[in-house]
Amino acid sequence: MMQDLIAAIDLGSNSFRLQVGRIVNDQIYPLDGLKEAVRLAAGLSPDKKLDLASQQRGVAALQRFHERLRDFPPTRVRAVATNTLRVAKNATDFLIRAEAALGFPIEVIAGREEARLIYVGVAHTLPDPHKQQLVVDIGGGSTEFIIGKSFEPALLESRYMGCVGYSLRFFPDGQIDKRAFREAELAARRELQTISQTYRDTGWEEAVGSSGTAKALVEILEQNGFSSGGITRDGLEQLKAVLLRAGRLDAIDLAGLKGDRLPVILGGFAIMSAVFKEFELEHMLFSEGALRLGVLYDLLGRYHHHDLRDATISAFVRRYGVDLRQAQQVADTACHLLGQLEPAMTDPEHPDRRFLRWAALVHEIGISVAHSSYHKHSAYIVANADMPGFSRMDQVRLARLVLAHRGKLERVASIDAGSSDWMLIACLRLAVVIHRARDARGLPPITMKREGRGFSVTAAPGWLQKLPLTAAALNEEQRQWMGLGRGLYVRALSVRGATA
Repeated sequence: MMQDLIAAIDLGSNSFRLQVGRIVNDQIYPLDGLKEAVRLAAGLSPDKKLDLASQQRGVAALQRFHERLRDFPPTRVRAVATNTLRVAKNATDFLIRAEAALGFPIEVIAGREEARLIYVGVAHTLPDPHKQQLVVDIGGGSTEFIIGKSFEPALLESRYMGCVGYSLRFFPDGQIDKRAFREAELAARRELQTISQTYRDTGWEEAVGSSGTAKALVEILEQNGFSSGGITRDGLEQLKAVLLRAGRLDAIDLAGLKGDRLPVILGGFAIMSAVFKEFELEHMLFSEGALRLGVLYDLLGRYHHHDLRDATISAFVRRYGVDLRQAQQVADTACHLLGQLEPAMTDPEHPDRRFLRWAALVHEIGISVAHSSYHKHSAYIVANADMPGFSRMDQVRLARLVLAHRGKLERVASIDAGSSDWMLIACLRLAVVIHRARDARGLPPITMKREGRGFSVTAAPGWLQKLPLTAAALNEEQRQWMGLGRGLYVRALSVRGATA
């Protein structure tokens, strides 16, 4: 039973959500879900720090999620965090506590990656995903906009405006008046002006809303007779009139408006009104699919070895004109050495081995910027580009490996002493040194082992004597590793030793 289940956790700016799904014939059927109204964004101070109360609400919610996920293997669970943890200066401190409470790693994903996952989730719930759709997802701290067709997104954008932030900013005391609505809508339209024309030019056949704000508005409009189905421009105008007559948040009396949505409904409504005006919409459908379902399908793809990250790396290799033969032989040698250090990592699907191969394949993309200090350019691109499928932490790790493939090791001295990244760096650096001549020499006749806190490399008899430049470069490598107090010991077998 357990092998058919996977789980996704969404640490949103308004709510934390857990979704458990069952896999049946490569389709995911939602089985169980939990929701906690944490309102993390409400605890974000003007200097972008999460207060203690919001952190404690988040940790408590994740502890409850942990009880549901206790028997799940790590490969069956993926947790992602969105806008508030993208911007919070003390996000790292919170994530340490959050991961301990949940019992699984948490990935902070970039805005466009969030948009991509939202579209994947929505597309799998639409009756006709082959129509071109505009998908709008108003979250607690950000709003994502996607145009896509046939499960492939064409445009992805994320804007820093959400129902929690806008409710606190424009309706701080719960007072509802025309001025507050006008200012909130104008602020949202200013955010949209930079993308609305491009989106209108691209076009769509139907507009679809997802997540909490869209769901709440659909329920309110339909249950109060303002719409016969979905969100409409006329229905929003009728709702606005009712909200203005109420005058205060605590005086709103509307069917379909739930208590946990009340504190953030005004900000969400203002953003949706701006979306309708700026994109010239008349009607919007609602989809139950959203980020959590997208994460589940992305996790299913990884489980079946259809990992989008592989496609992203291939795209970067093409885009930046990488010498593919050179990149592949560096990758092959690096992975060969890693397998000598850790036999378990001979498995092509081992996470560390995959990161090592990805780093080897893109380690030279910076040459497209400049050959001088190209490793720094490569690392910058990897750290800052939009890389579909990769979380921010994935990109930070990959960029660190790329940066460390040559030059001074002191640049990455802050890596934890027990991190497996030191093995990956050692293997990548040696592979780059060995293949510096770019002569397709194949796997080298060397053996690599752990030795103390460092590594030893033993070469076949006579091999280094034939390659004096490689021998000199390996001597420099020894100095770099000694400088970190780790050690890299290069030895050559004698003919007698090899035949003994």
